[in-house]
Amino acid sequence: MIAATRSELTRLNRKGMLAAWFGLTALFAVIINLVMFSFAADSGELPAQGPGVAFPDVATMETGQGLVAGLSTAASMFGVVTLSFWAIATATDYSTGLIRLLASAQPRRWTLLAGKVAALMAVTAAATTLALIVNVGVAPVTAEGAGFDVTAWRDNPASEILTAWVDVYASLLVWGVIGLVIALVTRSAAVAISIGAGWVLLVEGIISAAFDSGLDWLPGVVLTALAQGGNDTLPYAEAAALGAGYAIIGLGVALAVTTRRDITD
Repeated sequence: MIAATRSELTRLNRKGMLAAWFGLTALFAVIINLVMFSFAADSGELPAQGPGVAFPDVATMETGQGLVAGLSTAASMFGVVTLSFWAIATATDYSTGLIRLLASAQPRRWTLLAGKVAALMAVTAAATTLALIVNVGVAPVTAEGAGFDVTAWRDNPASEILTAWVDVYASLLVWGVIGLVIALVTRSAAVAISIGAGWVLLVEGIISAAFDSGLDWLPGVVLTALAQGGNDTLPYAEAAALGAGYAIIGLGVALAVTTRRDITD
């Protein structure tokens, strides 16, 4: 498994892959803070929801959580980015025919899957860390520029930062597993990305608008609550349990497809 993980990390480090992943992550971290604090300063409040984002209220932004509020607010945006690159890393094995060579060199296909997941988890951890660093660097500047009182941000910031990193990283891992599974089943990164982005930006919003309650188990709802450390819709413990359930089921499907699929064609 160690060799498989190293192999995956080497391929993930190819030109453009990490630059695009980390670049989009940093860009979204900057944009969400600019939009969030500027909008709140102009209107005095934020909408509860936006396309792919779940805004906090102004009172929360002025507490210690405000320092890292941008991370949880843009968690779905980060999630789509993570889903996309997990899908690309998975689907290219099939589109290039590399999977046949890998399976010939390592007949235990579950090892290949485990190595890929471990490598992608490591890169996702790095992307989460980058998002956190950019957010912590940008948030105070944009908040003070918008006239926010950030005094409370200085009270035990390490605890808020660590908690935010763990929560967002956990949600991104589930997003990544979803992308990996869809890409494995369809052998197409384009399909996986379309489904992921379409679900976050369109489908789940329509479903939620059509039904007033009983949809707390939907992926977007669950992963947003997980990234926020729990919210009014879903407590943290339930969000974590449902998120873990999605990940376990997804990895089970991925393992079944990886070990049983005929890859000779």
